[in-house]
Order: sequence, then structure tokens, then C-alpha cells
Amino acid sequence: MNANLDNVSSLEAKARKNIKFLGLDVNFPVFFISSGLALIFSCLVLVYPEASNQLLTDTRNFVVARFDTLFTVSMSAFTLIIFFLIISPFGKIRLGGKDSTPEFGFLSWVCMLFAAGVGIGMTFYGAAEPLSYYTGVFGTPLNVTPESEEAYRLAFSATIFHWGINAWSVYAIIGLSLAFFCYNWKLPLTIRSIFYPLLGDKIWGWQGDVIDIIAVLATLFGLATSLGLGAQQASSGLYYLFDIPNNLLSQSLVIIFITTVAIFSVYRGLDKGVKVLSNINIGLALLLLSFVVFAGPTYQIFSAYGENLVHYFQDITRLSDWNRTEDQQWYRDWTIFYWAWWISWSPFVGMFIARISKGRTIREFLSVVMFVPLLFCLVWFSSFGEAAIFQFQEGIGELGKPVSDISLVLFYMLDNLIFPTFTSLFALFMLVLFFVTSSDSGSLVINTITSGGKDNTPRIQRVIWAIIQGLIAVVLLVGGGSYALSAIQSGAISMALPFIFILIAATASLLRGVYIEVYDPQKMEDIYGR
Repeated sequence: MNANLDNVSSLEAKARKNIKFLGLDVNFPVFFISSGLALIFSCLVLVYPEASNQLLTDTRNFVVARFDTLFTVSMSAFTLIIFFLIISPFGKIRLGGKDSTPEFGFLSWVCMLFAAGVGIGMTFYGAAEPLSYYTGVFGTPLNVTPESEEAYRLAFSATIFHWGINAWSVYAIIGLSLAFFCYNWKLPLTIRSIFYPLLGDKIWGWQGDVIDIIAVLATLFGLATSLGLGAQQASSGLYYLFDIPNNLLSQSLVIIFITTVAIFSVYRGLDKGVKVLSNINIGLALLLLSFVVFAGPTYQIFSAYGENLVHYFQDITRLSDWNRTEDQQWYRDWTIFYWAWWISWSPFVGMFIARISKGRTIREFLSVVMFVPLLFCLVWFSSFGEAAIFQFQEGIGELGKPVSDISLVLFYMLDNLIFPTFTSLFALFMLVLFFVTSSDSGSLVINTITSGGKDNTPRIQRVIWAIIQGLIAVVLLVGGGSYALSAIQSGAISMALPFIFILIAATASLLRGVYIEVYDPQKMEDIYGR
């Protein structure tokens, strides 16, 4: 088998189309077209901010109006397919072969995949999302009455629904597909490799280039969404703590600062940079979580864990219903935005966790990627959300009334607990580190795609992508003006549409690949010349 795999690797080497240019080692069409489109987009937004914002808004409205059902059905289907893979004989396949061993310890592995996947978003929405659903500031799930018992229940069910197994199913599909075809079929670690069972040698042609370019652009806009959210919350924290004006200038300066730190981290690489920061991030998050649990309404928080988990599984079916009219605006503003965000992030997080998951079985890989984040999200959102809702119900401080600026909810909540200044600074520092981790992880992944799957590339390439990420986040903030958050979200949703079709095809290719691997190795040799 290895000799045959070497033939595929040799073919790939001939068709990679890598060039060495000004110290770079890149896949020519993928690198220059994706970076060129990103830079052209940035220039157009800066030169024509109002027209660009209108175009982004119109595109977002078109996508959520015409393709909301596609997003919802696809997310449910991905989840069901993953459960099938876990319990099927395919779950025994080891990524990298029978003798492969994990490169990273279990704890470091979990920390890295989790920190890269949801760090900024959970910090931003941890207290704000359940509270906003409960108070109905931006509408309520299933159009229930705000501040009612049903609103309280669905505040947590809907939040965990957005961050739980449905969300991580997208990461799991892409991550497993990349890991399987890279480590077991010896194909390069890039998105086009997933489609070898469907396209064969065509993945080395323009078809593969298009797939990788869409993946790069989706990743850039997905990361820009997170960086924009993080910048808004960091700027809100600086205003709340130090009275530094919270405006586009301060938010842009935050992104520039974080991008600078991320450049240093990404320059150091995966082991010395990303791994270390990921472990630190999770440690800080656990400290802040423990503080909120014991400084807040401890009994209510502990009671909420079991109740929210049960309600989540009870409510998941009706929250997954795409044929709904009672809460259409809320459904599109929240659920469809989240599905689009996860889809646009999937090439980044999927490739990153594939890169660190060699040696795991498919069953172990999928079980951890699906259920460990679910449990952490359950505890995180239950703790922060319960504390915020308790303060609202008791009329304590700024949270005693509905809050429309959700970037301030975390700081308002901490202000009502002990050591408010210290804990707010702590949360701000944690947010910055999550910010850096997402940026440098994304740079490593995009660099891998644009270099044709190579791991050892010139460091300057990672730096270039870190700069482009920061640039897109800044121009979306500037171009969006007073509607900066909407502009950022519109960018992610717009790029998620083409990538959802790639995800659907990738799922079919993965199922075909694992079937051939287990049941028909002769067919694999006949069809692909192995």
C-alpha cells in the first residue's frame, strides 16, 4: 500500500504548482488569487464604504432569505452522519494507520482544538446571549414571552444549541476528512485533498484551486468576524475600565495591537507559539469560570447544569425546525448567522484540529470533538448566563435593566461581583489571548492551504496572512461604520454560502473514502491506480 501511496504523492508533487518567489514557497494560483481578492476587497471597502456596506447587507439578506433552510438542514444532516460514523465499523480506523501514535497529549490536544474553535465567541456571548434571549432585547427563541419561565428555559437551550454538537459537527466533518485523506491516503493537508474520491487527479487542476481559494476566503471572513467581535468587546472593556473612547479608532487599534502579538506567536510556530498560548488560554478560562461559579449565585448555577442539559436535548428538535414563522427574524439573526459563522470557520478549525489529531481513531476524534466542547459550553453558558439573569431578576447594577450593547454585558456582570476591577482586567487579558490564538492558528492554516499542503514553509508567509486577517477585520469595522457589527456578520454569511456546497460534497467524499478503506481496498486500487 505504501508504494502505491508514494505514486500519489509523486503525482501531487508534479501538479502542486508551487513557486519560490521573493522568499515565498506557495501554490501560485491559490496564494495570489486569494490574497489578491482579499486586498482588492479591502481597498474597495475603504474607498467606497457606504456602497460596500450596502452590498454586504443586501448579500446577507439574500442569503438568509433564500438559503436559511439549506443551512439548517445541512447542519442537522452533518450531526446525524457523525453519529453514524461513531457507532459504525469506520470508527475503528486510526488516523495515520494502525501503528500511528498521537503527537500531542490528550489535554493539550483538547485545549488547542477548543481554544482555536470558540474562545473569543464564548467570551463575548457567555453572559450576553442567554440574557438577551431571556429579556427579549433582540427577540426570543420561538417567540416565547420575554422574562417568562419558557423564556428562561429556551435562553439556555437555544444558546447551547448554537454552540453545541450541531456547531461542532461542521468542524468534525472537515477535520476528519482532512486528517483521513492526509494521514491515511498520504495526500497533502489541504481542502482539495478531501475530494480525491470524487474528482481523482482533477484536484490538482483548476477545480482544486477553486476549492482551496473558497476555503481561504471563507476562513478570512470567519476569522474577521471573531476578530471584530473581540475588538468590540475589548474596546468596550477599555472604555468601561479606563474611560478610553469606544469608537472605530480604538477598535481598529485593538486589532492592530493583537495582530502584532499574533505575528510574534505565529512566527514561533505550532509547538512554541500556538500550543503554549492555547494551554494558557484554557487555564485562564477555567479560573474565570470558577470565580463566576463561586462568587455568583452558586446554588442556582450548579442546579442549572443538569436542567439545561436535559432541556437542550428536549428542545433540540424544535430549535432545528426550519419551517417556522413564529420567530423568523430571531431565527435568521441568530441561528442562521451562527450556522454561517461555523461554516466559514470550518476550513480553519477543521484543518487545525486535523493537523493536531494524527494517531487518534475516528471514534475518539469524533467523540471528543463533538462532546467535550458541548460539556464545556454547557458549563460556561450556564454559569455566566445564570449569573447575568440572576442579576437582572434582582435588579442589581447595570444588569438590572435590559442591555442593548451586548459587548458590555460581561463587564456589567463582573462589576456586581467581588473584585470587579481585577476580574474585568483578567477577562480583558483572557480575551486578548484568545484573540491572538485565533489569529495565529488561522494564519498557520491559511498558509498551509496556500502552500499546497506544506508544513515547513518560510515564516514570512504566516506573517503575511496574519496581517491580511487583521486588515480585513479593520476594513469591515471601518466600512460598516455605525453598523460595523452587521457588516462583519454579513461578510461571514456571504462567504459561508459557497462553502456549504463544498461541505456537502466533502461529506459524500468522506463516506466514500472510509467505505473503500474498510470494505473495498481492491476497488481503491482499480479506480485510483493504487
